[in-house]
Amino acid sequence: MFWKTDAPTLEVGGRVYPLRIKRLARARRMSLRADPVRGEVKVTGPMRLTAAEALAFAGSRRTWLAERFAAAAEPVRLEPGATIGFCGEPLEIVHDPGTRRGVAIDGETLRVGGPLEHVGARVERWLRREAKRRMADDLAVYCARAGCDLPKLSIGDARSRWGSCSSRGHIRLGWRLVMAPPAVRRSVVAHEVAHLTHMDHSSRFYTLLDRLFEGDRKACDAWLKKHGSGLHMVGANEAAAQ
Repeated sequence: MFWKTDAPTLEVGGRVYPLRIKRLARARRMSLRADPVRGEVKVTGPMRLTAAEALAFAGSRRTWLAERFAAAAEPVRLEPGATIGFCGEPLEIVHDPGTRRGVAIDGETLRVGGPLEHVGARVERWLRREAKRRMADDLAVYCARAGCDLPKLSIGDARSRWGSCSSRGHIRLGWRLVMAPPAVRRSVVAHEVAHLTHMDHSSRFYTLLDRLFEGDRKACDAWLKKHGSGLHMVGANEAAAQ
């Protein structure tokens, strides 16, 4: 598979978006996705898919794309004055050049030292570190409850799922969950731990998950469904520039 680098563009709702084309050997038809985080339209299709075909396909669905982009939350830049969530609580980013080059919570603010141009990168690195630390603690708790060994843990930023568990017992979790309420984050960790025993969504899987997770998993699922796209828009401008 590959992404076309000299991407064509598509006008949607008065804005021009790059059209990204992904070709897969296993694909039998075209599929379409609006990606507000990177500010682009994505078309996935068979290896024989041409740019003209992808553009025509996306163009025929402009109304649908416009609705998806309009429904997305506004991007939140990781810069002084912005407010982000951390464990479900709001924190305002404050640049404090007089402090050391670090990040620290101070009441309802997140103080960031060092050069102004590095604030966004420092905040994201701090969020990722906190995510891994807290998720590792969560993982230890749920593995103990499940009576299973601790698996390998990695932190990523997939936008299609919040967590995954491989057949080899490798759990991968989205770092943005650290911005959500703790119960929401923990529900995802518990979900993946349950997959260490049941690699499906059978009744046995949910019976185990309900034994592991102490909260209301359906309420947590509903929170992610409602607010998950907003979490992905935090730092979206930085992600689009990469």
